[in-house]
Amino acid sequence: MVTRRQILIGIAGVSAAAAGGAALLRGNSSPATAAPEGQFEVTKTPEEWRKMLTPQQYAVLREHDTEARWTSPLNQEKRKGTFACVGCDLPLFESKTKFESGTGWPSFYAPIDGNIGTKKDFSWGMSRTEVHCRRCGGHLGHVFNDGPKPTGLRYCINGVSLKFIPA
Repeated sequence: MVTRRQILIGIAGVSAAAAGGAALLRGNSSPATAAPEGQFEVTKTPEEWRKMLTPQQYAVLREHDTEARWTSPLNQEKRKGTFACVGCDLPLFESKTKFESGTGWPSFYAPIDGNIGTKKDFSWGMSRTEVHCRRCGGHLGHVFNDGPKPTGLRYCINGVSLKFIPA
């Protein structure tokens, strides 16, 4: 007969295995996956970034985390203006390129020319294109090929990585 203790130990083991598997699929979120020092115009130590960013901003920009969907106030931002990097103030997206994607994150069909960088991202067991600020290397989100005209692209961006500057 199976005891209650055996069932609880089994559940704990399955939970630990699931958490470990999710971490492997997601990829390492340690500073080793963050933007390398010295490759960008704006560089800071992890301690300097932590002093200027909120814990959530640090997790997204420097450790490639993702904010929870539908939590960004920027989802509702409809005014004319510019969305800039919260880490270095570089203008990244114009409000005229923002659209409602239904994904829960601010989405844009085009960045400001020359202000973002991209690289392949194989976390979560899939191939995606990661988008980062070209000046500070801060992780912004990902770009997908399912956006509206004229580009057909959807830049799915973490709202905590941006600040809005009204026109």
